[in-house]
Order: sequence, then structure tokens, then C-alpha cells
Amino acid sequence: MRTAYHEQLEALTTQLGDMCGLAGVAMERATQALLQADLALAEQVITDHEQIVAMSVRAEEAAFVLLALQAPVAGDLRAIVSSIQIVADVDRMGALALHVAKIARRRHPQHALPEEVNGYFAEMGRVAVELGHSAQEVLLTRDPEKAARIREEDDAMDDLHRHLFTVLMDREWRYGVAAAVDVTLLGRFYERFADHAVEIARRVIFQVTGHAPEEEELPAPR
Repeated sequence: MRTAYHEQLEALTTQLGDMCGLAGVAMERATQALLQADLALAEQVITDHEQIVAMSVRAEEAAFVLLALQAPVAGDLRAIVSSIQIVADVDRMGALALHVAKIARRRHPQHALPEEVNGYFAEMGRVAVELGHSAQEVLLTRDPEKAARIREEDDAMDDLHRHLFTVLMDREWRYGVAAAVDVTLLGRFYERFADHAVEIARRVIFQVTGHAPEEEELPAPR
């Protein structure tokens, strides 16, 4: 009975990792669609999002079945409750990639971004994809040290987001209000994608150690 239970829990963890991988792929494609004004790629992200939604529903149902039928305690209870929270984090990561793709589609055939900020979003996209991969690795390996280091990657995203605002606030900004709104929203989407990757790492640390680290307890960037 317990062997079957742990197999089901392992299957749930694998499913969460797969979802995280899909969210990373979605953000990678959404970024390409954004930078290249690629309508076909944007549409692919929008269509593929249904797969993440369906997987989220199945993962959440599996977690609640384990709670209801196995009455887990201690570490097993932490693992299942954290998994339910991780489902929500990964689902949101997929939704944020979807939002990027929708802006790219809405502005097509024009580019949504002024050329001046393309470099920022290319780098933000790269960091977001790396964070998605790191979160997937942490989910599958349950390595608390690797989880703690995700903050360093998130700091890079925060720096890019701050620098982007200096461009937006420059009095020489000449691209109009609509472009400023798009850039502001897009910057927020990438920042939140990274934040959810960090939350996944926190939840893995809690699963493994029973301790949920506060921001200041994570290692400082090197």
C-alpha cells in the first residue's frame, strides 16, 4: 500500500516537472514571437497553453486523491500540500507566457516593442527560460541547495526590470503611450514568471526540510 502511495507521489512530482518544462518552452516561444513579430509562433503558444491547463487539473486532482485516501502526515503531508501550491505556480507561469504571446499577436504585423528595448526583453526571456529549467530540475531532484541558488538567477531578472523602467521614465521616450503600456505590462509578466520559479524553489525546500526560508535566509548572490 505504501509502495503504491510513494509511486503515485513520484508520478505527481514528475508531472509537475513536465508542466514546468512546458511553461519554460512557452515563454521561450512567446519571447521569440514578441521579438520577431511572429504570428504563427504566438498562435502556437496560445494553442499549446491548453495542455498546461489540462495537466494542472490532473495534477491537482491527483494531489487531492492522495490527501483523501492516504491521510498523509509529516513529510508526506508537506509534499502533497506543497505540490498543490506548485500546481498553481506552474499554471501561472504558463499563463504569463500566454499573456506575452497575446500581446505579440495583438500588435501583429507591427512589432509590439520599440527597437530600443528589444535587448532588455531578449535577456529577460533568456533568464526566464533558465529559471523555468532550474525550477524543473529542482522539482525533479528535490535538491534544496540548488533550490536556494535560484534566487541568484531571479536577481538578474529584477535588475533587468529596474533598468527597463529607467528607459520608460526617460523624458526622451518617443514611442507613445500604447508602447509604454505594452512595455510595462510585458516587463511585469517576465518578472512575475521569475517570481513563481522562486516560489517553486521555496516550496521544494519546505518539502525536503520542513522549513520555509524567508527572503533574507536565502544565500546572497555571488
